[in-house]
Amino acid sequence: MATGWAGDGAVQDQIDATVADAIERARARLANGPGLTQCAECGEPIPPERRQAVPGVRLCLACQRARDEAAGTFSGYNRRGSKDSQLR
Repeated sequence: MATGWAGDGAVQDQIDATVADAIERARARLANGPGLTQCAECGEPIPPERRQAVPGVRLCLACQRARDEAAGTFSGYNRRGSKDSQLR
């Protein structure tokens, strides 16, 4: 069901584009290359279990948590065309 000037699949296209953007951002944050045995920030050893679970790991768990908390959350894009959604 289309609304306004939108085509029949416009809403689903917007949803698909939002999901694709989120996947691309997540893939860009993945570590590349060989992992480290010591944390790149604090120098503490990275447990072998973590290195096995997260290929390419560069930070210990404590430093990774601190970085994740500092990064916050991504609010996403306003893909809806209504003026009401732009005011929120």
